[in-house]
Amino acid sequence: MPQEIVCSRCGYVLYKGDVLKPPQDIVRKYNGRCPKCGKELSFSPDRVKITPYRG
Repeated sequence: MPQEIVCSRCGYVLYKGDVLKPPQDIVRKYNGRCPKCGKELSFSPDRVKITPYRG
């Protein structure tokens, strides 16, 4: 199942792939900041947005 993790401020794609990765790993990879806009990254399950894949 494809997964895409994007910055909620600027839309920068932080991760896109077929291997499901924990969002916390992606936040750690970027040291807690979006590399494009500098927004502080965090993961809150109640703010996750799941949408259908549109290939």
